[in-house]
Amino acid sequence: MTPNGGTRRALITGAAGFVGQWLSRALLADGWDVVGAGVAPEPTGGILTDDERRAVRWLLADVRNQADVARVVSAARPDAVFHLAGVTFVPDAQGDPVLTDEINVLGAARVMHEIRSRKRRGEIDPVVLVVGSAEQYGIGEAGRLRLETDPQQPVTVYAASKAAQEMVALEAARSEGVRVIATRSFNHSGAGQADHFLLPALVRRARDIRAGKESQLRVGNADTVRDFLHVRDVVRAYLLLVERGVPGEVYNVCSGRGQRVRDLAERVLAAVGADAEVAVDPSLVRRVEVPWLVGDSTKLRDATGWSPAHSCDDIIADLINASAH
Repeated sequence: MTPNGGTRRALITGAAGFVGQWLSRALLADGWDVVGAGVAPEPTGGILTDDERRAVRWLLADVRNQADVARVVSAARPDAVFHLAGVTFVPDAQGDPVLTDEINVLGAARVMHEIRSRKRRGEIDPVVLVVGSAEQYGIGEAGRLRLETDPQQPVTVYAASKAAQEMVALEAARSEGVRVIATRSFNHSGAGQADHFLLPALVRRARDIRAGKESQLRVGNADTVRDFLHVRDVVRAYLLLVERGVPGEVYNVCSGRGQRVRDLAERVLAAVGADAEVAVDPSLVRRVEVPWLVGDSTKLRDATGWSPAHSCDDIIADLINASAH
């Protein structure tokens, strides 16, 4: 509840996306009023039920347009803003750096401008969760968990845009007391994620193998190690950070456990019931790759009491079940 006893109001940018829909579900279950802003009129992908979709107030808005941002902030009058809007797929970002910065960096600047302006006038004072990426850390020592105090050394357009987004948001916190909390979120997946991302792609290819359409399970760099969380655990961390996180701080959202791509591929094959060789496809290998990216979530755990409730095998099972429908 808000201090005056009313229902808490949340604004989600990028609400029709994969994480935005799961976050909408979690907020609704926790009793929030939810305004979902984005370039799509309503979500697709089968994540939300019809009742959940109707419970969210969907507003068309593009973070490239200041008037759009002003309109949705005015409509939502939020107690919390979850800023998820952005270019999220690394190859897409690499292919169009200007558009990526326009959305990821300047989009965040527009959101922060609107919030700080209204805060100055005494209209709103929301907690603003700005979702960043573990990719901001860049290439570091293999085997060492990334800490929030580690330097940011981005090696991709996507990572650089997310590092810049974080700086834009934290400036508003330092200069004007906007209650910004920033995350560096490590890999996450679950039902409804687009199948150009790693785990959904592996599930799709494994199902094609079982159906006799493919003979090998193709991957990019098979030795890359990543830290995966179930999307349900990620959105629970976001809600807890809004409730208990310290404004002006940055938090890793991660499991602390590394998963090698080849091992993930073999687990997907076993779960699907397919037998095939895991083979490197040069067309899937990224020109610039961070070989090892696993995080330390101690700061998040200490601040919120959060811990992940789902395993990587749970993610794979949910993806398989979703793809069967």
